[in-house]
Amino acid sequence: MRRWLLVAMLCLLSVPVRAEGTRAELDALIEKVGKTPPEWFKTTPLNYPKTLDLDWPMKPPPGWDNQKNVGQFVWDVVNPNPSRWREGTRLMHHLLTLHKDDPEKRERAMLSLCHMYHDLLADYARAAFWYRAAGVEKNPEEYSHSAVILAECYARLGYRTEAFKLLNKVSQSLSQAKLLADLGETDRALKIALEETSDDPQGYASLLAGDICRQVGRYEDAIGHYQKVLAIKVPASNPPGRLLKNRNRAEANVAAIKSFELFDLKSVADGKYVAASQGYEGPVEVAVTVKKQRIETVSVTQHREKQFYSAINDTTAKIIAKQTVKGIDTTSNATLTSEAIVNATAKALTAKK
Repeated sequence: MRRWLLVAMLCLLSVPVRAEGTRAELDALIEKVGKTPPEWFKTTPLNYPKTLDLDWPMKPPPGWDNQKNVGQFVWDVVNPNPSRWREGTRLMHHLLTLHKDDPEKRERAMLSLCHMYHDLLADYARAAFWYRAAGVEKNPEEYSHSAVILAECYARLGYRTEAFKLLNKVSQSLSQAKLLADLGETDRALKIALEETSDDPQGYASLLAGDICRQVGRYEDAIGHYQKVLAIKVPASNPPGRLLKNRNRAEANVAAIKSFELFDLKSVADGKYVAASQGYEGPVEVAVTVKKQRIETVSVTQHREKQFYSAINDTTAKIIAKQTVKGIDTTSNATLTSEAIVNATAKALTAKK
């Protein structure tokens, strides 16, 4: 296989929404885009620490060293720094070529490329290309989480029918419910989330149920689900950190809903408004500019998030496009950051100057 078949073109903007076509057209689109040599490839440096172990052992040595371990380098250095996203993608293509004779490492490199093209670059055709190359569509149950993300790629490309076909081949999960909600299948998504609440010690299913209701304006129901998270008993000693984070999310969501239920952009004077809400790592601060009863800008001014992926650009753009904080769907794999931006914007616009 020629070298350029092992790389894919970076596209900083998502593929434009198009009218739904046939399965053959979807296949042709993904093949054409996925096999196109990237315009940026030659000008993007292969930049990584000389200490990085490119042998990429399947089981890393004990301890955390992001200058030696590939996965830790991607997690700590590439993901949190948009200026490194192209370089990280370039590195993963290099590793794919380097380990061309090792099936396990090739599969891991392909799945890492899927993450980068989907989560970081919002380049859904190329993400789909590498998910398929890794065997996700042929074995959706084996790669159930990845299959849900591949279905999202199909939907983003304008092929909702193919997205639903793929979703129907995997066992139900919260990630499946999240995508179904984003695709407008509210009742089906909520049914899955509620079924998962029977074994939900950290509140994830109840949080998702609240998010699903909130997205379609069912605010009283949303608050009820968030309150179920707050009702989960926290152990007196050694409380689980994820439960505490989920309780913080539930509290912030309830407060935001109570704020923006009363929100009317016409009542907001021109000016700049600043507020913060809890993200995954800490507060996410936003600055919102209003001019002539329109939201002119929304920008994230401070945060400590590490795995925010494309959420910052996606969520702020959606708020400006919709001119409201209501009904904003959160970014896949960066839900907490998206949610914090929406909540902070709601607080900023409803706070008195």
